[in-house]
Amino acid sequence: MSKTIFIVEDDENIREMVKMALTSFSYEVAAFDNAEDALAAVNEAVPDMIIFDIMLQGMSGLEATKQLRNNPKIKNLPIIMLTAKDTELDKVTGLDCGADDYIAKPFGVMELGARIRSIFRRVGKNGSQPVENIEISDLYINNNTREVTQNKKPLDLTFKEYELLCMLIRERDRIVPREELLNAIWGYDFVGESRTLDIHIRTLRQKLGDDAENPKYIKTVRNVGYRFIGE
Repeated sequence: MSKTIFIVEDDENIREMVKMALTSFSYEVAAFDNAEDALAAVNEAVPDMIIFDIMLQGMSGLEATKQLRNNPKIKNLPIIMLTAKDTELDKVTGLDCGADDYIAKPFGVMELGARIRSIFRRVGKNGSQPVENIEISDLYINNNTREVTQNKKPLDLTFKEYELLCMLIRERDRIVPREELLNAIWGYDFVGESRTLDIHIRTLRQKLGDDAENPKYIKTVRNVGYRFIGE
């Protein structure tokens, strides 16, 4: 059965180009020029993926992504951000809102197809696995609501910070290589962009009140990766 992808893009030329490309890849495609109509369509029938342009008339792609991530029934719906912005801050902002990937314009349709297939492979492997709540050290993670508390006080983690913390805790018996973290959480190898991981580790440590020099939770293993050391 073909997978369905929503494309939300207010530039008609780009919207039609992406629609034609995805159709040629054998996906069912519905195209929208605004986020409001796309969200209404999601309420009628949930697609397998949504591709949002960030800069839209009315509601932005970022705000639409936040709304989808706050809906427990569809919080794991794969989302790709498509935008003309190409700075590191823009990428981190999009990913932290809950996007699974970020593609800057101009882009090639073959690259877009590869990114989509990468995300679908990851969802296929992990999407049906049961989740368990995690309690370790002074942290409690509710995987049903995606809430994290420290000493019973809520922590305001972004979507990717949450994913990063959960993976480090699940793999706490070993050092997790940087490349593995990037591939598992962002869905593909960020060649030349591994600083994205460093930024997220730094902000996660700040929110945990952790010290990189004398860590309580996350230890850096130089030139290798990271390990969760909380007990």
